[in-house]
Amino acid sequence: MASSTKSEGVFGLWSAVFLGIGSMVGAGIFVVIGQAGAIAGNLVMISFLVAALIALLCGYSLSKLAIRYQSRGGIIEYLVHSYGEGFFSGALGILFYIAQIIALAAVVKAFGTYAATYMVSTEEVFYTNLFAFSILSFFVIINLIGASLVARAESIIVVVKLIALLIFTISATFFIDLSNFNPSQSPAPMNLLYALGLTFFAFQGFSVITNSVEQMRDPSKTMMRSMMISILLVAILYIAVTVAVFGNLTLDQIIKSKDFALAEAAEPIFGELGFKIMAATALLATASAINATLYAVTQIGYTLAKDGDLPKIYSKNIFNNSEGLIISALLIVPMILFFDLGEIATLASIVVLLIQGFTHVGHLLIIKETGASIFLVLMAVLGTFGAAGFAIYYSAKSMEYFWAYIIGAFVLAAILEIALRLYNNRSISKQVA
Repeated sequence: MASSTKSEGVFGLWSAVFLGIGSMVGAGIFVVIGQAGAIAGNLVMISFLVAALIALLCGYSLSKLAIRYQSRGGIIEYLVHSYGEGFFSGALGILFYIAQIIALAAVVKAFGTYAATYMVSTEEVFYTNLFAFSILSFFVIINLIGASLVARAESIIVVVKLIALLIFTISATFFIDLSNFNPSQSPAPMNLLYALGLTFFAFQGFSVITNSVEQMRDPSKTMMRSMMISILLVAILYIAVTVAVFGNLTLDQIIKSKDFALAEAAEPIFGELGFKIMAATALLATASAINATLYAVTQIGYTLAKDGDLPKIYSKNIFNNSEGLIISALLIVPMILFFDLGEIATLASIVVLLIQGFTHVGHLLIIKETGASIFLVLMAVLGTFGAAGFAIYYSAKSMEYFWAYIIGAFVLAAILEIALRLYNNRSISKQVA
């Protein structure tokens, strides 16, 4: 069994908390608030609250797993311990990689969407895709050269975007139109459940904390505390920002500007300059998220390749990185070109929820090892699969080819796992006992 304490480590309580906050407060809130608001209207605040509760349950389950299986592999490692070194855990590991690729595509598309607001042109789609492709290419080059400079700037970027959000939220409270929260303007209560997939997606970075366990001081105490504190603080921020946005924009305005609603809400308060500043903050946040997520996706691909669950080419070196970086970036390009932001965000949120759900089901199989509460882990299972179910039901009616995309992701993961086992005689393996 892994040791439950460590006397030395990079991450103490608050450094781990800021890691979690920095991972969560990225592109998600700048995009999700409009996309989810277009579905749930002024009930989206409740949707964020329910999503926060699900995130807390998931955070509890993941923390218990991280304390017992102290590996930087995170969810991949937990899946192998839960389901064994077999086909199912291997396919889920690949699906987890695919989920991260889709999530990264959503962040890249978000950057393009906000950058396009600076262009006075009717060719909005062209500029959105151009900026999205350009920022992806830029960070691929940065990661090939070495991302140490950008990594050092991450903490500064986190502080800047938090300050911008706090200034906006506090200022917006003086301009709130309470009539925007009139129950008569609310959609059917079920809509807040349909938006759960998107609102949960805004929290999805919390799992990054588990990847720091090998460098954490006294993880048996720090892991759980940092997880709970970071999710609670982000939940308070998200709900406050949502109140500010819906207090200053009508539902029609939010639906019209759903891809950049947060920046749009700053305009009535600070004028056109406010819109530009908030859009710039969104660009900064999404740029930092792209760099961090691209690095994480590359490491996931490299880890899976070393463990035997992706082709060896993913682990081959190229400059100061691996060929998996190039492959991952190329997989994102079609999503940039052929999907809009709402579609990518929806697909990413659903696949992430399903992976979380399978992880917590697996936790139930090894719960004696972790000493976790069966009730809380079971609630995490119900929360993730429930939110995914509502999102799937709504998206299947509103998104063309939805089932083809979702089923395609699962089939692709299964085919890759089968191919690797048959032709390369490779399979996923545990990294810690």
